[in-house]
Amino acid sequence: MIEKDFNFFFNPVSKVKGIGPKIKKLFNEKKIDTNIDLIFNFPYGLIDRTHCPKLNNLEIGKISTIFVKVRKHNFPRIRRLPNTVQCFDETGEINIVFFNSRENYIKEILPINSEVIISGKVNFYKNKYQITNPDYVTSINNEEKVTKIMPTYASLKGISNKTINKIYENIIKEIPDVPEWHRDHIIKNNKWFSFKESLIQLHNPKKIEDLDKNSLTYERISFDEIFSNLLIFAQIKKKIATIYKKPKLFSSDQKLKLIKNLPFTLTKDQETIIKEIDDSLKSDKKMIRLLQGDVGSGKTIISIITGLNVVAAGYQVALMCPTEILATQHLNLIRSLTKGQDINVEILSSGINKKRQIEIKKELVEGKINFLIGTHSLFQETVSFSNLGLIIIDEQHKFGVRQRINLSDKGGVNCDVLLMSATPIPRTLILSTYGDMDISTLKEKPFKKTTIATNIIPEKKIPDLINLIKKKIESEQQIYWICPLIEESTKVNLTPVLERFKFITKFFPENAAVMHGNLKNDEKNIVMKNFLKKKFSILISTTVVEVGVDNPNANTIIIENSERFGLAQLHQLRGRVGRGIENGECILVYSKSISENGKKRLKILKESNDGFYISEQDLKLRGFGDIIGYKQSGQKDFIVADPMFHSHLFELAKQETDFYTQANLPIEKFNVLLKFFKKDKILNIIDSG
Repeated sequence: MIEKDFNFFFNPVSKVKGIGPKIKKLFNEKKIDTNIDLIFNFPYGLIDRTHCPKLNNLEIGKISTIFVKVRKHNFPRIRRLPNTVQCFDETGEINIVFFNSRENYIKEILPINSEVIISGKVNFYKNKYQITNPDYVTSINNEEKVTKIMPTYASLKGISNKTINKIYENIIKEIPDVPEWHRDHIIKNNKWFSFKESLIQLHNPKKIEDLDKNSLTYERISFDEIFSNLLIFAQIKKKIATIYKKPKLFSSDQKLKLIKNLPFTLTKDQETIIKEIDDSLKSDKKMIRLLQGDVGSGKTIISIITGLNVVAAGYQVALMCPTEILATQHLNLIRSLTKGQDINVEILSSGINKKRQIEIKKELVEGKINFLIGTHSLFQETVSFSNLGLIIIDEQHKFGVRQRINLSDKGGVNCDVLLMSATPIPRTLILSTYGDMDISTLKEKPFKKTTIATNIIPEKKIPDLINLIKKKIESEQQIYWICPLIEESTKVNLTPVLERFKFITKFFPENAAVMHGNLKNDEKNIVMKNFLKKKFSILISTTVVEVGVDNPNANTIIIENSERFGLAQLHQLRGRVGRGIENGECILVYSKSISENGKKRLKILKESNDGFYISEQDLKLRGFGDIIGYKQSGQKDFIVADPMFHSHLFELAKQETDFYTQANLPIEKFNVLLKFFKKDKILNIIDSG
C-alpha cells in the first residue's frame, strides 16, 4: 500500500465531504476522530423502501414507498399548524403532512395533478392515513433516485439520517485497496471477502441479515481485530522470553515449615501451582503469571508462600490490593504467619501518617523492608525499592496490557509478576485479555464443613427480613446488607444505601453502620475494623465489601436490587459469608421491574456455587463488555469484534499467531492492521523495551 493510501484511513473526519465543524464536533464526542473510526462505525439496521403497497393495503408504522397523484394543498393561516397535501391513487387517499415547511417549497415538490413517489413511515390520524415529513418526495420519472435500501447509523443530535447516510456514501467511495495480510487458505476456507470489500458490503446491506455479527463480512473484520489482539500478546510473550533474569535461589525449608504450621491442609491444586511458580522463580526467564480461582479456593496463601520464597532468595516483595481494608487484612495474616522470623512486613497507604510514609519509603530504599503491602500508592514515582523481586497484584482486573507492561518495568529485569483474580475467567476472555501471560487455574476448593444457601425474594418481603435479622443478632451473628447506590437517584429506581440505613436503624438503632465509596479511606477502615471487632451487627454497604474481606462471624448477606448486578459480582459478594464455622445464607432481593434476563441470572446463582460455571453464564447473558470488572482501564478491548458472537474465531486466530511466532516470521506486514485496531501504541512500547 502506498503511503498516500495508508494515510487516508488516519485522516481527520473533517476531510470527508459533508462533514463541517458542527458534524465533526458531534462525531468527535462519540470518539470518532479519523476515517477508520468512521468506517468502523457500522450501521445497526436498515430502512427498506422496497415495500410499495397501494393505499388500501398500507400498514401503520411501516416504512412504505407509494406512487400517488397530488389532489389538493392545505396551507393553514395559523403558522404553528402543519401544511398538508392530499394525495390519492385508484384505491384510496392519504395526507402528506409537513411541519416547519414553506408553501413555495411544497408547491415546487408536489404540484397539483403531478404524479409522484413518496416514501416514509405510515401513520393513521383522524380516520385517515398520513405520512409526516416524508424521507423522499420525487417525480415518478425519477424512481431510480429513491434509495430502496438505506442503512441506519447511530444518530447525531440535530442531524438527519439522510445527511449521515450521504457522509457514509462519500467515505465508502474513497476506501483504497488494502493488500491482503492473511494467508490465502484462511480467506478461502472461510469464504471471506477482502478487507475493503467487507467494509463496503457492511455499509451497503441488501437485507438485515447482512448486518448480523455472524455474517461473513462482519466475521472477516472481527477476525482481523481478534488476530491483531492475539498478535500483540504473542509479541509481548516473545519479548518476555528474551528477558533473562537472575534465578531466585531458595531452599524449601521455610516454605515447608510454614505449610506444616497452617491450620489447614493444602489442596492438590494448590500444591501443583506452588510447584509451577517455584519453577518459574528459579528459572532464568521472567515470570508474568495470572493465578485465577473461585471464591475461597485459596489463592491468598499461594501468593504469600510465593512472596516468602522470594524474600528467602534475598529480594523484596510488593503486594498491591484494590482496597486499604484488604491490604490491612493481608498485613495481619502475613505477620501472623511469619511471627518469630526475621521478616519485616509493612503497609503503605493513604491511611498511614505522612511521617511514617516517609520513613517507610526510606527503609524500602535501604532494603530494611522485605514485604510491602498497599494500594495503588505502591507504584508512585516516589516509591523506590532496593531489590524488588516480585510484584503481586490482588484482583488484577483493574489492569490492562499497558499497565501490566509498566508494572513489570517498575521492578526491572529481575522482578517477576503474579496477578490474581478471584473471578474465574472463561477461555474466550483468557485468550482475548490475558493472552500475554502464563495461566495457573485453581479449580479444587479446600474442604469446608459449611455451606452457603441462596434464596430469592421480592422486595415487598423486605419487612419480613427484620425478624430474621433479630434471630441472627440474638445468636451473635453479623449481617451484610448490600445496596447498589449511595443516595437517591432520579434516573433509576434503586434503593440507596443511605435510605436503607435509615430504615434499618428504626429497628436496630444502636446496632447498624453504613459504608460506601464516598467515605474517606480512614472512615471506611474505622467502620470495617469496628465490624470485625463486633461493635455492631449490621453493615449496610455498597459493593466496597465485594473483594476479599474476611469476617468469619458474618454469615448472612442480603443483596438488594440483585438483578442489577452481574452474576460474577453476585458470586463474589456471596463469598463474603460462610467463612467461619456457621453455614452462610445469601438472600437475593429483586425489584418488581426485574426482566426475564434478570430472573435467569438469579436462578443460575441459586442453583450453582461453581464460579467457573457462573462466569461462563454471566458472559453469555450479559455480554463481554458488560461483565463487571472485565473492562480494561476504561478502554474497550474490542472496537468491532464481540467475543460472545465470535468465540469460534479465537481458536483460529490463536493458530495463526502461533504459526507466525513459532516460525519466527516478521510481523511488519501487519503494522497497518495493528494501527487500524489501535494496537500499534502497545507494539511501540514492546519495541522500545
